[in-house]
Amino acid sequence: MATLALPQQVRVITTWHRPLLLMVAAMACLALVCATGIVVDDRTVLGESVWLKPLKFAFAFAVYGTTLAWLVSLPHRGSRWTWWLGTVFAVTGFVDVGFIAAQAARGTFSHFNTSTDTFNSVGQVIFTSGVPGLFLANLVIACILSWQKVADLPLTRAIHAGLALAVAGMALAYAMGGTGPQAVADASGRPVELAAGHSVGVADGGPGLPLTHWSTTGGDLRVPHFVGLHGIQVLLLSAVALAVLARRRPWLRDQRTRAALVGVLALAYAATLGVLTWQALRGQSVAHPDGLTLGLFGAILTGGALGARHVQISATARHLSPDRPDRP
Repeated sequence: MATLALPQQVRVITTWHRPLLLMVAAMACLALVCATGIVVDDRTVLGESVWLKPLKFAFAFAVYGTTLAWLVSLPHRGSRWTWWLGTVFAVTGFVDVGFIAAQAARGTFSHFNTSTDTFNSVGQVIFTSGVPGLFLANLVIACILSWQKVADLPLTRAIHAGLALAVAGMALAYAMGGTGPQAVADASGRPVELAAGHSVGVADGGPGLPLTHWSTTGGDLRVPHFVGLHGIQVLLLSAVALAVLARRRPWLRDQRTRAALVGVLALAYAATLGVLTWQALRGQSVAHPDGLTLGLFGAILTGGALGARHVQISATARHLSPDRPDRP
């Protein structure tokens, strides 16, 4: 019996977008520097190491940059445009995260910092100009790829839905600008005025979850921002996992079946992102959901399970049908 190979688009790596890969390498190096800084540097801002924020950004950009480097290498119409847009993303990401790291080294804030010292003033102009550049580059890449079949059917569906989720996750970062100003202190104890923050209902810097420091006392817009941005990796890995499972599950060998399952997961993931956003805007911590929030999560889980079961039943019936043209 023939075995089902992984899609060729997953295996080919020789033509990945080089500027994005260079950015990924830089982010990996920065992550190591920041991890070392957490160990050897005891300075803190808002109760966490000054190096934790650039570490999280370096990790996020390394993961997303790797995904984007692969995506724009796939054969598609408009590849010249996506190559240049990928380069814009790489250069802008390098500059923006570099500013975050530089501000961390200075023991102060990068986002929404209204301080008037020269470095921060110049950096804020570059930083606030670069963030829309990242968003727009990703948005246009998503628009170019959203109507094309760039891989097999399950991977294509994962790419289309994942890019939409990533765009939504990036857009949610703009909601942080409406949280209002707050007075904080940098690592040296000097007062700093921030134009906005990331928490809703509480001040930034309160009790938080381990590592992420997402607020445990109020809403935190970083939660849906993170979940949306990395939905594409979840969907792509799911499509690959289904291709692997199809080697032992005959009902999964039809691309349409696997694509349908990816679609069910994408809908459930999008609904989860919506609930997490609503939860954060209500000022509710992701660590302490109320009954209504838990009910909505339960409904999403139930709906997703029922959808997946329906796909399985339909696929199994097709596989066992005596009218299938590929049956003896």
